[in-house]
Amino acid sequence: MITISEQNLLVLAREVVSQEAKTLMDLAENIDLSLVRSAELILESEGRVIVTGVGKSALIAQKMVATLNSTGTPSFFMHAADAIHGDLGMLRPEDVVICLSKSGQTSEIKVLIPLLKARSNAIIAIVAQKSSYLAEMADVVLYTPVSREADPNNLAPTASTMAQLAVGDALSMVLAHLRGFKPEDFAHLHPGGSLGKQLHLTVGDLSKRHIKPVVKMMDSVRAVIVEISSKRLGATAVLDAAGLLAGIITDGDLRRMMEQTDDFSNLTASDIKSSDPKQVSADTLAKDALIQMRDHNITQLLVMNESGYQGVVHIHDILKEGIS
Repeated sequence: MITISEQNLLVLAREVVSQEAKTLMDLAENIDLSLVRSAELILESEGRVIVTGVGKSALIAQKMVATLNSTGTPSFFMHAADAIHGDLGMLRPEDVVICLSKSGQTSEIKVLIPLLKARSNAIIAIVAQKSSYLAEMADVVLYTPVSREADPNNLAPTASTMAQLAVGDALSMVLAHLRGFKPEDFAHLHPGGSLGKQLHLTVGDLSKRHIKPVVKMMDSVRAVIVEISSKRLGATAVLDAAGLLAGIITDGDLRRMMEQTDDFSNLTASDIKSSDPKQVSADTLAKDALIQMRDHNITQLLVMNESGYQGVVHIHDILKEGIS
């Protein structure tokens, strides 16, 4: 192993990032209406977007597919080498193919492009060589200039793949803008993400995960303690004889009771309940319930639906979902 000082290693690391940053700045100056035309070509087509490449470009292509899909443009990845061994079967004539290649001259690309042309697929090239085979054969060229790679030997794909990644992101965002893609649309495609949960997850969804704590007006304090302890939500609803909500008893209510009396053997739930509990509709978004809890400095809310009391939502239920 080569011996090198930590300071020199730090210098090397910074040079890598600086070179990649320079590549991105050069790229920004070279982005032109070809990118807009690429987006329009995709929007005008009745097919999907197929993104292809080989080597490191193939890895960037997969990330590009993920970004396109997550922002409303149906896309698939097709490895250029596999395409000529059967995967061309996934293509339809109306599909638009985005081909990533630094040189635009790899053998797989040279075999693939004529086949795509024969199938009438439109081709968008993301390429660093304007005079390459790929650039000459493509319908639209997205030029990604790279003065040098970021590694000291100018060999490892670093700055070039960074440029491909950035162009893919830029194209994806232009497409999303043209589609009128909104946060709500993003949430529909990311229901498990924090944004999706903020826009969809309700307190009714969360309260159903627990058995609802409930006591009756004349239940003993001991019964109240057992109910709160067993349900582990720090509170229980109190219902009247008709089954309607009459109040709430929290851990705090129990502590205050014990501070005020040593003998609570004759007390019932009706004696220690709070008669005006904070409550929310079951269709209230979890993020809005969290705001309400914080505004009132409380840790739980009673959840109500059209039938009455549904359950309890605890602040920990919301925080565990990544909503904050």
